[in-house]
Amino acid sequence: MLHWFQALLPKEERFFELFARHSQVVGAGAKALRGMLDGGDAIAHNYKAVMDREHEADDITREVLIAVRRSFITPFDRSNVKDLITSMDNSIDQMQKTAKTIMLFDQRTFTSQQKDMADCIVSAAALVQEAVALLDKINSNAGRISRLTEQISQIEGQADELHDLGLQELYRANQPSNSMAFFVGVEIYDHLEKVVDRFDDVGNEIQGIVLESV
Repeated sequence: MLHWFQALLPKEERFFELFARHSQVVGAGAKALRGMLDGGDAIAHNYKAVMDREHEADDITREVLIAVRRSFITPFDRSNVKDLITSMDNSIDQMQKTAKTIMLFDQRTFTSQQKDMADCIVSAAALVQEAVALLDKINSNAGRISRLTEQISQIEGQADELHDLGLQELYRANQPSNSMAFFVGVEIYDHLEKVVDRFDDVGNEIQGIVLESV
């Protein structure tokens, strides 16, 4: 009877599969958001892709949280499992907010800095995906994971610089009269920066798990 009951419980390996699936969905969302910043006709279908990926990510997050409640054994501390999947989900939630802002203000063109920040988002998502794939053998992969999280932090710093430079150029281009264009540009810059910040949060969560596990 006990063997039968244990067979129904989520396996530890299932968490790694769910983390990997979520990171793949986030990566696809990041590419779709970057596609929106190509402007013009690319905006609408990439917007739908961002929305669809966000819904997929929510479903996976729900699976993880249910599995945490059902499982006797988790790959690492339960709070760390919850914090990791929540931080990953926050990244694509922020992408969704960014995409909605672009649609709300009917923005059709984007600055080079905004596109570069979106490239940072794609790069950070790829690093997260790579780091998550290494978590199932965390002890032997600790060094590599730590280097990946450092790269995510470096990307966050690059995005901050792009944000500040972009705001300066936006201000110069729109003073003194075009206040609406400046306002919309600021909103998009701030949302893009927040997406990168959320990936930095994911990197910090992963690094925290590494430090507790080795």
